[in-house]
Amino acid sequence: MIDVVYFAWVRERIGLPKERIKTDAGTVADLVDELRNREPRYAAAFADLTALRVAVDQELTDFDAPLAGAREVAFFPPMTGG
Repeated sequence: MIDVVYFAWVRERIGLPKERIKTDAGTVADLVDELRNREPRYAAAFADLTALRVAVDQELTDFDAPLAGAREVAFFPPMTGG
């Protein structure tokens, strides 16, 4: 089981702030593919990965990052300064 956390517009499109899912995904990209195939709202949220950032266990990483042993994956839009 892995906790998947959604922030900002990702959360708005999916309609959940967080969920716990069972996955056999080997990488973040594999997890995204699983999520996209769930429902149209997930497909919409993950339509453009260039508009998303990802963190595994609160460490910023890439979509090819392995998930072995991970407890949490978080998806969020790029942060801007201000």
